[in-house]
Amino acid sequence: MKSAICRPDCGACCIAPSISTLAKPAGVPCRHLTAEMRCAVFGRPERPACCSGLQASREMCGETRAQALAWLAALETATCVR
Repeated sequence: MKSAICRPDCGACCIAPSISTLAKPAGVPCRHLTAEMRCAVFGRPERPACCSGLQASREMCGETRAQALAWLAALETATCVR
């Protein structure tokens, strides 16, 4: 799947998945998510490695923010350690 450019006003990847290094549960906005739905630590050393490694793709992002949230939530569920 080809890379995609982040959709303005989305933030799905900062909401849907859990981020263990930040103690952020799935479905809760990251503390670094700005009001403009952008990562405040993007490109900075304190950005978690799991976030830096996540690359936007058409499959993940879909056509809408709602599709992105649903896809990432399903991925979170499928990869959750129980």
